[in-house]
Amino acid sequence: MTLISTPLDLTDPAFVADPYPLLAQLRATAPMVRDEAGGRWLATTHASVSAVLRDRRLGRLWTDWEPVEQMEPFNTLHRNQLMENEPPAHTRMRRLLAGAFGRGHVDRMRPRIETLAAEMLDAYAPGDTIDVLAAYAEPMPVFVIADLLGVPRADHALLREWSQGIVHMYEQGVGEDVKAEAVRSSTLFAEYVRAVVAERKAALDAGNPGDDLVTDLIRERDGGGKLDDEELVATVVLLLNAGHEASVNTFGNGLHALLSHRDQLERVTSGQVPVDVALEELIRYDAPLQLFERTATVDLEVAGQAVAQGERVACLMGSANRDAAVFERPDEFDVARDPNPHVGFGMGLHFCLGAPLARLELGITLRHLLDRFPTLSLAGEAPRRPTWVLRGYEKIEVVL
Repeated sequence: MTLISTPLDLTDPAFVADPYPLLAQLRATAPMVRDEAGGRWLATTHASVSAVLRDRRLGRLWTDWEPVEQMEPFNTLHRNQLMENEPPAHTRMRRLLAGAFGRGHVDRMRPRIETLAAEMLDAYAPGDTIDVLAAYAEPMPVFVIADLLGVPRADHALLREWSQGIVHMYEQGVGEDVKAEAVRSSTLFAEYVRAVVAERKAALDAGNPGDDLVTDLIRERDGGGKLDDEELVATVVLLLNAGHEASVNTFGNGLHALLSHRDQLERVTSGQVPVDVALEELIRYDAPLQLFERTATVDLEVAGQAVAQGERVACLMGSANRDAAVFERPDEFDVARDPNPHVGFGMGLHFCLGAPLARLELGITLRHLLDRFPTLSLAGEAPRRPTWVLRGYEKIEVVL
């Protein structure tokens, strides 16, 4: 067993600000190291992370937060979503969601995203100084998911507020204030979605179905599937949480890296490197999701290390994306990197179902910004959010 010599503090501000030196130390220690303070294993390399993500014997096993009665709104949303379930429940829910997505929703979103990006940037002129996150990156994915679900764009502030209230629970060592906000946000978000579902069902019953994803999820269920009401609500909440939080952080982390490496920015704005190729490096270089846990359902071995049934394994995604065994000069930012087998969207059974939409949205958003303002630059130091699992910036001020 490889133990970490000193207890890890994943809430240490120095680590949150720049986790990569410590992650490199962990990778150099072993592909699987024991975090005694956290009571879990840490998969540190690309190979060990990939093995954990692909091994069906390591699953997402939801455990309710306690006190259960107090945390029930939050627990209900997670207990009933596909990300926190394994087969056969996961298989059923993923099939239904994939079936709804397969009705052409991603293709239909392309012109909407193109128009939305252009309209949002019309409000600004060269020389303006803006917080590109608040003005562009944060509202964009909420607008996109709102359009996909068929809910008013005007509700984007509420949806983002509730989503953030929920996802803060994924950090390390959360306090009572975070739990209370998660319960409040879960309650309000679920009530909102239930009202949307009721409205869509009424429209279907009246013979006036919409062309939105919620309507298609209801159809999939009513067409012989078994997505019950709680699963339907949880699925819609998951789509917004995953669809916007990861997109904002991917865009912000990647854009900051791009603007901090002017030679790489020039390669993209000149057309030397296509935006779609550069996007993969933006996802790899500073991972928006740094940790994802699995639990062993049986005794097994990962990268030569025995893992007992019931033990947790935390995949260090940002560490896997900086592994020199897979990526040449892994700490360098190279927009033309190819191949680029990052783990940004996961692997295996829980590979991100929304990856095609995320790539489409991020590619269009970045291309429009660079086409319109090819000489944009950082206006100053960008403060980080005080979180690590979901890694991102508080704001990024740029001169257009």
